[in-house]
Amino acid sequence: MGCLPGELLRVRRIAPFGDPMAIEILGYELAMRLDEAEAIEVEVRPNFVQL
Repeated sequence: MGCLPGELLRVRRIAPFGDPMAIEILGYELAMRLDEAEAIEVEVRPNFVQL
């Protein structure tokens, strides 16, 4: 399990103090700590709707 280049992801939950967080990727939720999440490079797409 993990993140692959070019995959779409969505932040689903962030803990009250910011760590850990959950992202949705490839149809499942992946929980990770902030230091792990910082290794993921993202491009923000506001108002993106997947059809």
